[in-house]
Amino acid sequence: MNEKKRILIVDDDPEIRELLEFDISSSGYFVDTASDGMEGLNKALNDKYDLILLDVMMPKMNGFDVCKNLRQAKSNIPILMLTAKGTIGDKTSGFNSGADDYLVKPFDIQEVLLRIRVLLRRSEPQVETYMSSEILNAGEIEILPDTLEAIILNKRVKLTPTEFEILYCLMQHFNKSVTLATLLEEVWGYDRDEDVRMLRVHVGGLRNKIEPDTKNPKYLHTVTNVGYKLTPFGEG
Repeated sequence: MNEKKRILIVDDDPEIRELLEFDISSSGYFVDTASDGMEGLNKALNDKYDLILLDVMMPKMNGFDVCKNLRQAKSNIPILMLTAKGTIGDKTSGFNSGADDYLVKPFDIQEVLLRIRVLLRRSEPQVETYMSSEILNAGEIEILPDTLEAIILNKRVKLTPTEFEILYCLMQHFNKSVTLATLLEEVWGYDRDEDVRMLRVHVGGLRNKIEPDTKNPKYLHTVTNVGYKLTPFGEG
């Protein structure tokens, strides 16, 4: 039987922490908790977890800063932010700090469990997925599944798990338009209209890492009313 996945919950609200701990552990996961940002960061850096649930507004260190520090030290850990700060600006800040997904309080616990399952599935080594038949190198872009990195013209950049999955999906269809629905289905495992903004924010983060000029994309192009297209040879 597979070992239980380890999840760290970082939230200063004891009621939310206890609710999440009960429901997530009841779903078969090992759960650890922290009551402030500094404690959460220290636990994440000194122990092994498969996923982190992270509040934003916390004492000692806010969730954005925790996320940034974790990405610098352990960038492959999936991070799901749970917060009352739900504007598009707040979500953008969360994704820019390195979060993989974002849920606004109050949330449905079944939605939390769904997002956990999706993030854990994406973070597991997919030996069968990245076979020789899959496209890992095209034109000026190469992707490295083992390290979640991309190499563009000999420049190596670290990607979040979500950014890697988006780039991987587009690589499999390079020079072809990929719909928003296809990206949501292949990357998140479901097609939800309200998550299109989330996808666009992640694409923006990916562009910041792979494009020489984000205002005039060379590789990752928006296809109006459709989705996106990757041109790994730098063609428009």
